Amino acid sequence: MELLEKLKILADAAKYDVSCSSSGSRRKNTKGGIGNAATSGICHSWSQDGRCISLLKILLTNYCVFNCAYCVNRVSNDLPRAAFTPDEVVDLTINFYRRNYIEGLFLSSAIWQNPNHTMELLLQTVKKLRVEQRFNGYIHLKAIPGADWRLIAEAGTLVDRMSVNIELPSSEGLKLLAPQKRKETIMKPMGLIGSQILECSEEQKRSRKAPSFVPAGQSTQLIIGATPDTDLKIIQLSENLYHHFNLKRVYYSAYVPVSNAPVLPQMASPPLKRENRLYQADWLLRYYGFKAQELLSNDNPNFHLDLDPKSDWALRNLHLFPVEVNKADYNVILRVPGIGVKSAKKIIIARKFHSLSFEDLQKIGVVLKRARYFITCKGRYYGAVPFKEEAIKNHLIPAHKKEPAYTQLSLFSEPAFGYQLADAQSSITGEI
Repeated sequence: MELLEKLKILADAAKYDVSCSSSGSRRKNTKGGIGNAATSGICHSWSQDGRCISLLKILLTNYCVFNCAYCVNRVSNDLPRAAFTPDEVVDLTINFYRRNYIEGLFLSSAIWQNPNHTMELLLQTVKKLRVEQRFNGYIHLKAIPGADWRLIAEAGTLVDRMSVNIELPSSEGLKLLAPQKRKETIMKPMGLIGSQILECSEEQKRSRKAPSFVPAGQSTQLIIGATPDTDLKIIQLSENLYHHFNLKRVYYSAYVPVSNAPVLPQMASPPLKRENRLYQADWLLRYYGFKAQELLSNDNPNFHLDLDPKSDWALRNLHLFPVEVNKADYNVILRVPGIGVKSAKKIIIARKFHSLSFEDLQKIGVVLKRARYFITCKGRYYGAVPFKEEAIKNHLIPAHKKEPAYTQLSLFSEPAFGYQLADAQSSITGEI
């Protein structure tokens, strides 16, 4: 098989992994123009300092011995199959890098023959890149659950980021849709990677010459909507992963119907609004001091689809509001809907010089569209509606939200969101 045909198949097979998103451009070069863009392989991701970087995003192979009902690459699915050799991945990466197409590699794989065989091939690939080619670009590598720890550990010394995809949030979900996988097999390498990251970090504090291990941290992906797991169960899992496995990020992927298996839910389109709410809640867990049990409860286990999680929480806890912006401490201001980390810091700094009025907040750039219902400035309330749950909720939920018009989202078409653009932005920037 031609290398270009392999690239087309294995880049397409990698698009369901949301750790980085595909650009999806199909633009061809024009007469007298420079360059072109294709759907195969190049995607955009973001570095820790916020820079947008281009990655070659591919699978090593889509040959798989597992038969996970939700996965497009499952062994029972009839689709074109291909496999790169380590040398082919190295050649593609180096040539794309030299042409300035990419700044790094995102390499994952289906399970080919067995976990150890697959992990050995992945290790060979990154070792060739780092040692033989002296490639110093960014590498994000998937660790294969069930593979020997020595293979994963050696790969961890060569790459920037590793991830072990949990995929389904519960053991019951795995048993139903991916019976060949075990929760313990997935969690074990995550725990070992997390411990090794901490150990190397401590050694580097003592000596700058100490070797690094996965310096950009580890991440994972959860599929949303393929199983009956509630949002509460999902964010509790994320909370535990951040606290106990030293995870950098948990990514949420709305289940894309790619199979008609009777064990799968029947849905016309991916649950994108739910995915968006989980990303917003994830920011609240990591940067706003919220606990999973504060955001949801057993009596209310799923997020309101028309309200962001912080507004929903605030409306259920109106006894904590309104907050006087000239007196409340930073952590309290941070819990006001619509006020993010940047705005809360601006308020704390600005009020050192004088008391802030509503107009002052507008001047320093605080977005008050939602916050106005939950704050007072110099003792005055600017909500312009009775301070009651139903009255505020009616103003927070736009009228058109009552008649939603959902459309199928394609990874390679113009965006057609079923939710407000502001919600999508907040799930990316964390300003909630």
